[in-house]
Amino acid sequence: MSDVQPRSAVDAELKRLERRIQDLVEVVTQLKDENRALRQRHEALAGERAALLQKNEQVRARVEAMIGRLKSMESGA
Repeated sequence: MSDVQPRSAVDAELKRLERRIQDLVEVVTQLKDENRALRQRHEALAGERAALLQKNEQVRARVEAMIGRLKSMESGA
């Protein structure tokens, strides 16, 4: 038995491998693009979260101040 493949079989296998490599390169490119988009979205959401936390803290402080004023009005009456 001979391990030598006909030239056309080798060429066909090389073409198949070349197509597979091209497919993999496309998948890697798509994944990189998706990863970049997800990182940007993450950064945007993290910024939005920080802004919301700051607003929440401001509102909490205002509510506590109002409660304090109401208590002082109540005790002064």
